[in-house]
Amino acid sequence: MGKDKSPTTQAVRVLREHAVDYTAHSYKYEAQGGTRVSARELGVDEHCVIKTLVMQDETGKPLIVLMHGDREVSTRNLARQIGARHIEPCAPAVADRHSGYQVGGTSPFGTRHPMQVYMEAGIANLPRLFINGGKRGFLVGMTPAELIRVLQPVVVDVAV
Repeated sequence: MGKDKSPTTQAVRVLREHAVDYTAHSYKYEAQGGTRVSARELGVDEHCVIKTLVMQDETGKPLIVLMHGDREVSTRNLARQIGARHIEPCAPAVADRHSGYQVGGTSPFGTRHPMQVYMEAGIANLPRLFINGGKRGFLVGMTPAELIRVLQPVVVDVAV
């Protein structure tokens, strides 16, 4: 279970509610630092730090994409795989409204509005992953199996 000293974010509440075996990791947040900074601060491979990206389809319907920290999302391939005409990242203010989190602290757990979660296939093969815990400078570590059990994401192959 998470340590008691971790922030009690909505994401942490969801993890506790689902009895997820996770570890809490705080670090010094740097604006625009992304997964490169969090991986460096935690001393882990950036490939194991998972980005939570809020995107939208051509109708404005939001969705979440989970991607390795050292890779990007091919929005063209994502649109093709999920049957959308167009996918694009949400503007930060729009992403904040959909998720209930601040960009840089977006977690896929406990979002304000339910959104379909899409996960890059390679994430399932990691021994352990680190993903945002709902606050800038705060990641949670867990096995991919725990993430999949709680989020039930659709697996996609969209990394570039």
